[in-house]
Amino acid sequence: MDEIFKKIKDLRQERGLTLKDLSAKTDLSVSFLSQVERGSSSLAITSLKKIADAFEVPITQFFDSETNNNYVVKVESRKPFNIEGSSSAYTRLNGEFAARSLEPLMVTLSPKQVQTQTSSHPGEEFYYVLNGAFLFNVDGEEYFLKEGDSIHFPSTVPHLWENPLNEESTILCVLTPVIF
Repeated sequence: MDEIFKKIKDLRQERGLTLKDLSAKTDLSVSFLSQVERGSSSLAITSLKKIADAFEVPITQFFDSETNNNYVVKVESRKPFNIEGSSSAYTRLNGEFAARSLEPLMVTLSPKQVQTQTSSHPGEEFYYVLNGAFLFNVDGEEYFLKEGDSIHFPSTVPHLWENPLNEESTILCVLTPVIF
């Protein structure tokens, strides 16, 4: 994960951008971006997406990834990853091909883990609880989902989630647009 910070700085310098230029393109502060490039600040996935969009590259460029040209992802080839500053474990469930528009992920939240920042962005989100339980707040409404329950909503409405249990909870997440 530490390589993400170096990749951001290298890409910015390759493009001949200053921190101020990148700040203007991302609406992230210069001081925050400086801390990110030094590896002294956590980087939320939403901030990383803003940076990727500013560079006009897929967010996957910042992660080590293997291309799956067979369209199949075998259980033994899945590689969970973490986002800096989050105790969630993400696992990609997709193959790789041109113009892919869905982002299927399996996400495991630690006991009592709470998403502290509300999200709102273009696209759609679908979640299916595989085990445990999740509390979703979507557009100010709270929804408690347990194993077997699902929720589907436009990503443009403010939303966040949490694991209210004292044990891990896992969810199948399918998003648009592709972020990884």
